[in-house]
Amino acid sequence: MLGGVRHPLNNADFSSYLLQAQASGAKVIALANAGGDMINATKQASEFGLSRGGQTLVSLLAFITDIHTLGLAAAQGLRFVTGFYWDRDNDTRAWSKRFFDRHGRMPTAAQASVYSAIRHYLWAIEAAGTDAALPVMAKMREIRIDDFYARGGTLREDGRLLHDMYFVQVKTPAESTGPWDYYKVLATIPGEQAFRPAGEDGCPLIRR
Repeated sequence: MLGGVRHPLNNADFSSYLLQAQASGAKVIALANAGGDMINATKQASEFGLSRGGQTLVSLLAFITDIHTLGLAAAQGLRFVTGFYWDRDNDTRAWSKRFFDRHGRMPTAAQASVYSAIRHYLWAIEAAGTDAALPVMAKMREIRIDDFYARGGTLREDGRLLHDMYFVQVKTPAESTGPWDYYKVLATIPGEQAFRPAGEDGCPLIRR
């Protein structure tokens, strides 16, 4: 770590922070913000030419809707980790097309995960024959999650869903084949590596 700076929420001007990061010579510049601040910071980083100068811009939280707002010209090269990408395989494309037909945009990782979680919960109620919390939770942990969102996912005792995560990079305008074709998947991170081991955070749900 060569350094770090903090900015106020809902900030419009990131020039001083980005220029400090650029002058530091750091190989990677990580943006620990989200929403409008992430969008503005990424756009201004593109204007200052951070990526063109050889520095890698990484977001700690980015959604596909953020990239859509930015446009590929400004977002190209940005890297981050996500739990879902609509164009990963046939199942993700089929579910995402249904979502797009209703909402006019591709789903974020958060929207896909909520849909998967609720459906898994309803399946567990059906399998348990009751909506009582303890038997339903037991069924949710017993049934493996194997759907468009998570392949072979398992629900831990502390409530954490173990599933693959994806390290992606935003495509250049020339690499994109059309609307919402935004990511290149650089690596798949297995769930066992992507999430902290059970018990390390002191969760009281873990029975020792």
